[in-house]
Amino acid sequence: MSKHVRHTPLLQSLSKRQWTRIAAVVAAVGLIAAAGVVSRNFYQNEAPQSYSNVTAFSATDSAASRSATRGAIGSADKNTTFVTVKINGDPRTVLGEKQNMTTVKDVLETGNITLDPNDAVSPSLKTKVTEATVITIDRAGANVETSDTPIAFNEVRKETSSLPKGQEKVETEGENGVMETTALVTRAGGKVVSSNVFASWVKKAPVDKVILVGTGSDATSPAGGALGTTTPAGEIQSWAHDYLLANGYSEEDFTAANYIISHESGWSPTATNPSSGAYGLAQAYPGSKMASAGADWQTNYQTQFKWFIDYCNQRYGGITAAYNYWLTYKSY
Repeated sequence: MSKHVRHTPLLQSLSKRQWTRIAAVVAAVGLIAAAGVVSRNFYQNEAPQSYSNVTAFSATDSAASRSATRGAIGSADKNTTFVTVKINGDPRTVLGEKQNMTTVKDVLETGNITLDPNDAVSPSLKTKVTEATVITIDRAGANVETSDTPIAFNEVRKETSSLPKGQEKVETEGENGVMETTALVTRAGGKVVSSNVFASWVKKAPVDKVILVGTGSDATSPAGGALGTTTPAGEIQSWAHDYLLANGYSEEDFTAANYIISHESGWSPTATNPSSGAYGLAQAYPGSKMASAGADWQTNYQTQFKWFIDYCNQRYGGITAAYNYWLTYKSY
């Protein structure tokens, strides 16, 4: 699928649908502070929805007010705080550790918000902030751009005694998923000066290609278990597959892990939920919880995957058990 980009000239001329999409963005996790040009894609597991019960690792969350946000993050991590930032009137809530969010400058760095030379910021960068603070940024020449990019599907092979030994049959054809990213982009001389992502989510989850492999009357158990054997797609999946098998896990465990992560983040280590701020491959909420697996949790997919395994083991007793829970509740 080729990349598709839509441009809207000015924020004042945005359609009601675009304002609704951006207004849905109420939280973002603490990202890496960056100077200069910021341009990247994030993935999300499902279209934003409303859930009555917010859990520490819910796939979606719909905190729509300061009190709701405080309640959601307070139950997850008392050391987490938030501050609202408005860019050209569009709100965004930046989440981060209290000790790292004391000034306006801290908030912008935590939220990975890069200022343009002509931006007007209020209050000043050195001003102390609280959860009641609203930081406003007036920016000229900014456009809202929405892009769609594909999520590759996997091939899953399942053994079955219903087919003659050695015979294969395609049970389900594979289909790429679609990831949508919406960003406020500022250009100068045709070049991107800054790009701040507001929303990123899996608009359409990939559908795996399932191939049935006949075993005839053999009574042996399938090598990949009931879930089958999944062929890794890409560097990150290949590493995760090899890591699991090297540490005593099965092909079935990788199939289960791949299904969860493909729906949660599209295997992007910088995926950010536009409503809750859940972050990374496993969409941990808040993302800082992954620090228990390593200080480089914000960018290292290996650290994030190891944390994912530990989380599944501790909360559900295993990866396949977490997979079964996900199928029922669409979160875990």
